[in-house]
Amino acid sequence: MANIWIVEDDEDIREIIIYALRSAKIDALGFENSNDFFDALKKAELTQPDLVVLDIMLTGDDGLAILQKLRQNTDYQTLPVIMLTAKGSEYDKVKGLDLGADDYLTKPFGVMELISRIKALLRRSSHSQADKQIIEYGNIKMNNTSRVVIASGEPVTLTFKEYELLHYLLINVDIVLHRDRILETVWGYDFEGESRTLDMHIKSLRQKLGAAGEHIKTIRNVGYKLGA
Repeated sequence: MANIWIVEDDEDIREIIIYALRSAKIDALGFENSNDFFDALKKAELTQPDLVVLDIMLTGDDGLAILQKLRQNTDYQTLPVIMLTAKGSEYDKVKGLDLGADDYLTKPFGVMELISRIKALLRRSSHSQADKQIIEYGNIKMNNTSRVVIASGEPVTLTFKEYELLHYLLINVDIVLHRDRILETVWGYDFEGESRTLDMHIKSLRQKLGAAGEHIKTIRNVGYKLGA
């Protein structure tokens, strides 16, 4: 059973999410603030989360600060994270993606939509872990057994979504992939109206790959491809 941790200081919202997840046969734990969350992570007797839902607006350290700390810790650099953002707060969305969030949902949101997105991320995670092949293109090498990416001879640390995006590009070398197709396959649901998510992940992926990022080509008005 998957284990989802929710960091949300609104008790009503937190309890609704936990109830809905448990009703969907997904284990869930809730935390009011960053201190409680990180204290729990340090306790060996607690099961580590398979995915974290982070509200940005929290008392004390906000969700962005928590996300940054997670991504700075090698144990949690690929842990899937969904951010909950305030309506119309584009800055928070972009900042969250820059820091390594895999997805975001704007308040108010439907609990069933949140569960759908959680399941989509978990499915992708499970599928990737089962994939044992090594994929190479040019100066990029991906080992799916260890989930290690090497670019120009150097290891590259990617978030869960960045890794999945690169994997999808690598298995479709020289094929032009439409934006909608990438979003549907990598994110697992209709991302219509939120295509900036893909652009931000492509930008981040190119930066982390360094010179190897030049292999990712933008196909104007269509999407992206990895190739010459």
